[in-house]
Amino acid sequence: MTADIALWLVQDGVTNGAIYALLALALLLVFAVTRVIFVPQGEFIAYAALSLGLLQTGQVPGTVYVLVGGGLLAAAFDIAVAFREKAMGRLPRILLVYVAVPVAMAALAWWAAPRKLDMWAQVLIVIGLVVPLGPILYRVAYQPLANASVLVLFIISMAAHYALTGLGLVFFGGEGLRSAAFSDAKFRLGVLDITAQSVWVVSASVVGMIALWLFFERTLYGKALRATAINRVGARLVGIPTELSGSLSFLVAAFIGAVSGVLIAPITTIYYDTGLMIGLKGFVGAILGGMASYPLAAAGAVAVGLLESFSSFWASALKESIVFTLIIPVLVWRSLTSRHHVEDEEE
Repeated sequence: MTADIALWLVQDGVTNGAIYALLALALLLVFAVTRVIFVPQGEFIAYAALSLGLLQTGQVPGTVYVLVGGGLLAAAFDIAVAFREKAMGRLPRILLVYVAVPVAMAALAWWAAPRKLDMWAQVLIVIGLVVPLGPILYRVAYQPLANASVLVLFIISMAAHYALTGLGLVFFGGEGLRSAAFSDAKFRLGVLDITAQSVWVVSASVVGMIALWLFFERTLYGKALRATAINRVGARLVGIPTELSGSLSFLVAAFIGAVSGVLIAPITTIYYDTGLMIGLKGFVGAILGGMASYPLAAAGAVAVGLLESFSSFWASALKESIVFTLIIPVLVWRSLTSRHHVEDEEE
């Protein structure tokens, strides 16, 4: 391996690692707030990338059917609870959040698809289609069993992953899609030809991390999420609704997934089931960070990207195995050094 090849591999690893870093932060956020190992995080990426690809070809993305159908199901759940508790005042909010917003976004996508709008308009539409899926998924799949054990929540995550993957196959088909790049510009830096798309990926990841830091440090909702992550029972005692915290954490995770999907769509061909592999690499990064520290999770994700890049050069057929094997020594070390305790049961 020459120095030039090493620089090219580092460039590729940093670009991929920037995406994995965003996913690691989303997975860590959801786990800290809800104790959910969020396996379906990758589906947000696949849905966003495929939706953007279809919009650019003038077709209506299948995400509209998932969004409207899921919204109606979530609305039915909340309406049933409202009738049972005789809280009719909740109905306008339920209809607005779970019916009006999804239908409005679906109608916008139907209108925009044949018109092939500007690239940035398409990106905003895709984000508007994917982000509401987060709270909808939380309401349908997780909220009814929010106080279950971590194992039960993990089983629910696997079921949600398979359901979303199956819906992806139905509505997007088995063909892969790749969207147009934001820019075809290239920058020469020594031996490297850095594409504008790579700059977009890294820049958006850095901006996203800074925005998340500001959200947690400066906003009331961010502080509520931090409080819930630190002590769920204590947060509930001081008036922070756990349902709101869970829904908000899924909203942020869906936003991160949508942005990641839009960024990665021009770089690689995305299929309906691609999201799982990308999400798992973000999970490895979060594990390297100990599932407790956001900066360490981001650093671990970049390390995963670099390891994947160099593994593809030395042993391309084994690169996935090498990446996932990385978590074994970390888990063994944490098992030997951490104190084991029984999780407190919540009423």
